[in-house]
Formats: sequence, structure tokens, C-alpha cells
Amino acid sequence: MSLSAREAALGVILRVLRDGVSLSEALPPRLDQVGARDRGLVQALSYGTLRWHRRLEAMLAQWMDKPLRGRDQDVACALAMGLFELLHMNTPDYAAIQQTADLGRRLRKKWAVGLINGVLRRAQREMDETARLVDQDPAVRHALPDWLYRRLASAHGEDTEALCQALNAHPPMTLRVNTARVSRDDYQGALADQGLASQPHSRVETALTLAQPVAVERLPGFEQGMVSVQDVAAQLAAPLLACAPGMRVLDACAAPGGKTLHLLEQAGGYLDLTAVDADPARLERVRENLRRGGYEARLIAADAGAPEAWHQGPGYDRILLDAPCSATGVIRRHPDIKHLRREEDIRALQAQQARLLRALWPLLAPGGMLLYVTCSLMPEENVMTVARFLAEEPTARERPIKAAWGVSVEAGRQLRAGEQGGDGFYYALLSRS
Repeated sequence: MSLSAREAALGVILRVLRDGVSLSEALPPRLDQVGARDRGLVQALSYGTLRWHRRLEAMLAQWMDKPLRGRDQDVACALAMGLFELLHMNTPDYAAIQQTADLGRRLRKKWAVGLINGVLRRAQREMDETARLVDQDPAVRHALPDWLYRRLASAHGEDTEALCQALNAHPPMTLRVNTARVSRDDYQGALADQGLASQPHSRVETALTLAQPVAVERLPGFEQGMVSVQDVAAQLAAPLLACAPGMRVLDACAAPGGKTLHLLEQAGGYLDLTAVDADPARLERVRENLRRGGYEARLIAADAGAPEAWHQGPGYDRILLDAPCSATGVIRRHPDIKHLRREEDIRALQAQQARLLRALWPLLAPGGMLLYVTCSLMPEENVMTVARFLAEEPTARERPIKAAWGVSVEAGRQLRAGEQGGDGFYYALLSRS
């Protein structure tokens, strides 16, 4: 059945807010239900409404006599989506209001047509004044849950405002050039031949940022492994491990495989590499990345924290532990994190991270290095986890990361979202005596 763009976007938003489904899971089926010309609008409305939802709700509350009932969450989400379109998109106001009000009929709630129409017309007149009122609360202004804003402010102090702005910014599409096969300059030229403008990153030699996002099918040599899509901050992992050809390497929690592929690219494919992930479906994405790059690795679907079930042979020269985390550093790419993550998750994730570190450490050969990585902005998952491990493990030593990115913390280095144009990541490099 073919849906209108706004019907499809409303379905996505409800799947996230009402059903707790991730945006990456909720969006693709809806895109399949609209025409090709509407897909960009569906994506913009879905991402934008979820990104700004708390602020939109706060503004709408000023224009309504009473909250809508729980069973009318669909109408509430339609109102939020319509307000987002008025505030942030170039749609003519009359069209945005008319099309959003029509959702009331499509929802078989004729009473909602007048409500949506009336509230959004009031929004036209009063949005600036109302925005100034609700924006007095910084958590509302940045559309963050109170607990998350409080923790970010506690951890990042005077940098909190800039950090929160970065978390709500539209992320760029950044490419990682496989420089074992083509130079970055030559690949930039190949992009230009296709009419695609790009900018080389000043500090990451494999990175090119596109002026405008495009489908991967338009990237020259993508299927031949000449280039991958990867945020610039994530491209820092493989160089830090400095894998040499012939090394025995473990990539723990490997899916979707971007870093796996980068490790192999840097060693010309000559690594004895094992990639482990607990999710067999996500491990297929690692397999696909390897196929596209023309590289080989041993893939194991298992809990990386229970190596007795899968580990064989001698220790590893290098271990990459891309630990499960709150993903607060990638909110700009995944705004559903604002709605799906809970404060109590942080303690559970910290326990899982500590478990993985303890379980994998004995697998590291003497003189080997382990890189601990998260895409989190939370000290509890980053510096606190690593510092505690270093205090408890006598054979572990930190190898300070000297770099022109991020800030040095007690253990490791924190890269904030938006810095160097990248997502928020944490890195700590440990060696075994």
C-alpha cells in the first residue's frame, strides 16, 4: 500500500516513541511504502521530529487547553511533526498545516483535523514568543531528557552548550579512502568527475567529507572497496593500533565492521584477524564489508566476554574492544537515542564494559596492545572504567595518546561531538607487560 510522506513519517515516529523501536529499524519499511520522490521528506520529518521532540512538545503545551489522552498519541505526534515542519523546513506554511491536518482524517479521527489546524495556525503567530519562553530551560532548548542534560553538564562543564548544539546538528557524510588502493587526492578527483564536491580532513589522512550526502551507489569504486562511509572520529581507531602485516588481531564487538575493514586495509590484508560479535545478523554486515573490500577474517557469533567458548590458539598482538555503550556521542546521527536510552542504562553498560575488559585482557600477548573505544560522552563508561581497570590489573599500562584531537583525561582521550567535524568518541590504549 502506498502512503503519503507524512503518513509514513508519522508511522516511524510512533514506532520509536510508542513502541521503543530504533529509528534504523523503524524507517526502512516505511520508505518502501512511499514513492522515490517522497523518501527524502519522510527521512527529514522522521529524524527532525525525533531530534527536536521535547522542545516541540513544550511549545505545543503552551497552545493547548489540556494534554491529549494516551490513546491519541498519534495526534500528538502529528502535531509535533507539523510544528517541526513549520519551524525547520522550507515547506510553505499553508501546505504544511493543510497536509498535517489531513492526517486527522487518515487516522479516522475527524475531530483532530480542526485541532491540528487551529494549533498550527496559532503556532504561526506565536512561535517566536513561545520559543523564548520554553528555551529558558536548557534541557528543553536542546531537546534532551533532564537526566542526560544534567550528566552532560556535570561532565563537560563550560563546553556543554557547544556540545549540545553539536548533538543537534546535521552530521556530514564522511568517507574513508582505502589508501592502499588509491590516494586520497586521486579519489577526490574521481568524486569531482562525478560532480561530487568533497573536502579533505586536515588531520585524518584517509578522510574526505562530502559537501552533500549521496547514495553509496554514486560513490566511485564503492563496491570494489576503494572507499567506505565512516565518521572521521571512528577513523582514528585503526591507526592507533598500528597493526603490522602478519599480526594476530582480535576485533571484539566488531559489527558493523567498518573498523574491521580499516584494520585490514592498513596492513594490506595481511592480518590473522578474528572478528567477534554477539549478534549473528549484525555479523553479516561485517561479512558484507569484508566481501566488498576483498579481505578475509575469521567471523564468530559469540559473546566476546566469554572467550572460553570461542578462543583458540596463542594470544593476540592487538585487540580492538569497541565496547557497547550509551552511544551518547552519536546522537546527531541517531536522535532516537534521546528517547530510547534511560539513565539506569549507564550503570548496566559500565558493568558490561568492565566485564569485557577483564575477560579479554588475558587473551592479549605480552607486549601487545588493546584499544578500548566507545562512542560515549559519559565518564562512567570511559575514563572511570579504564582507570579502575588500570588500578586493578598489575600487567596493564596506559600508553598515552598524543594527538591534535580531543582532550587528555586521567586515562585515555575524549573527543567531543562536533570536534574536528566528528562524532563523540573515547579512546584508551593499553599495553600488557
